[in-house]
Amino acid sequence: MVFRQIRNAPTGAYSYILGDRNNPVCIVVDPVAESQDVLLALIGDLGLDLHLILLTRAHSTAGQSAVSLRNRAGGIIVAGSGCKHLEADLQVAHGAHLTFGDEVVHVIGTPGNTRSSVCYRWRDRLFSGDTLLIGNCGNTNMPCEDPGSLFDSVTTRLFTMPPETLVYPGLDVNGRTVSTIAEEKVSNPCFSNRSRDSFVALMSS
Repeated sequence: MVFRQIRNAPTGAYSYILGDRNNPVCIVVDPVAESQDVLLALIGDLGLDLHLILLTRAHSTAGQSAVSLRNRAGGIIVAGSGCKHLEADLQVAHGAHLTFGDEVVHVIGTPGNTRSSVCYRWRDRLFSGDTLLIGNCGNTNMPCEDPGSLFDSVTTRLFTMPPETLVYPGLDVNGRTVSTIAEEKVSNPCFSNRSRDSFVALMSS
């Protein structure tokens, strides 16, 4: 197993490399444009071939970075189903699974932050993008985004995962690297002891 977390300090955005040494192939989750040279250097040093580029969000900047990485290293761009703004080679829905080598990644549909937002579960780790941050969540200020759906996605699909599941977010401006489902259920002020209506009011204010 190979796992690397790469942080872009100016933005706090994270990219991830997941690899299978036995085959050897890897995937990248949410490649940040400014981190691409580091990503490619790590992949080369590890002796891996890039197989999949997974996107959790349907933002244009994320799509442009994924296309740039694909042009430099190959790989298939994967995004959530219904995404109309990204140049994705494959769109996946909730419940789908992706393989690389002997490894399996499970797709969790989490609409709300964007309509096509997805999270990915690999082994004991959740890559939550902007859907669930450490002590926070992604904004829902754009017209196509839905705070009610975001609340439902987090509370019914993420918070029902095993409490020891490791949460690796898409960004953290404070430099925190990992949390757990148990910690977020108890201490995340966006969701802890908050009703759906209260959450919608909070995100709409």
